[in-house]
Order: sequence, then C-alpha cells, then structure tokens
Amino acid sequence: MAIREIRVVPDPVLRTPCEPIREITPAVRNMVQDLLDTVDDPGRAGLSANQIGISLRAFSYNIDGKLGYVLNPVIEETRGEQYGDEGCLSVPKLWYKTRRADYARVRGIDLDGKTIVVEGTGIMGRMLQHETDHLDGHIYLDRLEKEERREAMRRMREAR
Repeated sequence: MAIREIRVVPDPVLRTPCEPIREITPAVRNMVQDLLDTVDDPGRAGLSANQIGISLRAFSYNIDGKLGYVLNPVIEETRGEQYGDEGCLSVPKLWYKTRRADYARVRGIDLDGKTIVVEGTGIMGRMLQHETDHLDGHIYLDRLEKEERREAMRRMREAR
C-alpha cells in the first residue's frame, strides 16, 4: 500500500498503550500492508503500528531477510540476557546499550485470525521485546539507567 512516515518522540501516540485488534477489517489489512512496506528497508528490524500513528496492537519485522507481522502480540516467555546497542526509528540517530532477554517468544494472530508464534534469540529476541514495548506505550530509552536516560533525552531535545 504505502511507506508511512515514522512518528518520533515526543509524539504522544508513542506513549499511549495500543488497543487490541478485535476484528480483521479492510483497514486492518491495509495497516498490515503499510507496516510491511515501511519496515522493508535496509537497517529496519521492526515497526509497531503506533510508530505510523495507529494505536492498534500490531507490529511488522524484517530480520535476516524474513519479513512478517504479528497482531495482538503477547510475550509468552523470555530467558537469558543480552546487552548491546539498540536504536529506534522513533528516536533517530541515538543508539544506546540496552539490557534485554536474549530469547523471546511472542504469541499473536495473523490476518486469518489464526494463532502464530514468533520466537528467537539475539536481534530477533531484542526486536520482539522492543516492538511489544512500543505497543505498551514504552520506548527503549525507558530501559536505560537514570543518568544515561537523562543524557539521551537531552540529546533528543538538542537535535529538534
């Protein structure tokens, strides 16, 4: 359908928990296509619906050449730990080391209403947690230590 503009902090849609998708409508199908079109760009790992201004629980991903999406995702399991660079399309040009579980498993549905499970370690595990955080109204900077978070917010203000 379309490559959509990415909302950036401090847009309030990024801080608002998203509503579950209750019915698969033509608008939901169009949103999923827009999510897939927008995330299908080198360097983009994941994209949540609120990042394109839609407050519904959905995200798309583009990891190792695999393009997909999940509607109404819920993290079922995490384990292990990773600590590495993380960035966000809604927080442009800022990368910070962020602590995440190494493995994550998300359960949701597809456009046919069938249950799907997406899981992985490393970048896949990080993306699943990052995008689910977005749908809950959080950005990755919320996970930083207090002083580092303060520095990141200062840098964002200066960049605007």
